[in-house]
Amino acid sequence: MGSIIEGGLWAELVTTFKGPSFEPAQAERPVSDPSRDEERELVERAKRDPRQFGALYDRHFQQIYRFVYSRVREQTAAEDVTSEVFMKALKAMPRYQDTGRPFAAWLYQIAVNAIADRYRTLRPAQPLDDFHDLSVAGPALEDVAARRDEVRRIWALVESLPHQQRTALVLKFQEDMKIEDIAVAMGKSAGAVKLLIHRGVTRLRDEADTLRPVE
Repeated sequence: MGSIIEGGLWAELVTTFKGPSFEPAQAERPVSDPSRDEERELVERAKRDPRQFGALYDRHFQQIYRFVYSRVREQTAAEDVTSEVFMKALKAMPRYQDTGRPFAAWLYQIAVNAIADRYRTLRPAQPLDDFHDLSVAGPALEDVAARRDEVRRIWALVESLPHQQRTALVLKFQEDMKIEDIAVAMGKSAGAVKLLIHRGVTRLRDEADTLRPVE
């Protein structure tokens, strides 16, 4: 670790700021949507003075923890990965460049990489309420998965998708992120993300007939 972390600044940040403590993720909690001007100012302060990073930690902790928890499905593991995400973000703040995308997209990028590094086989995530605003033609998946058990089966199919398709679908439909922000988080172009979502949803539709009971 760099001297910032070794010097105990991270421990000070996570113990002295009055942000949310680790707790089971709550999917119903909204994702923060700060004004861009306010967020830019917070980012610039944190770049000049690492002690100012706490405001960004408080603002984005819950949504990042929720995403990580939904992928690893175990509280201790989610705590560890979330801490790793913010530690890496704190260390990298001097090199952070504002590209016009939300700061959270950069944090999601770190989280996606941290999960991929530590958890190659992920357990099922929290069920999606529905699949809407799909970028491909065809019947809506919520019509296929009308019952709760069918939704769980759809998530089993999601978990069987290739890693990048699965990540793109989770960020789109669980985290409700824009395509451009998913592109930042995954280190891909917007077109590549759309293709991943298209292929993932198409594969789910192709396999959706298995969700229907035999009559």
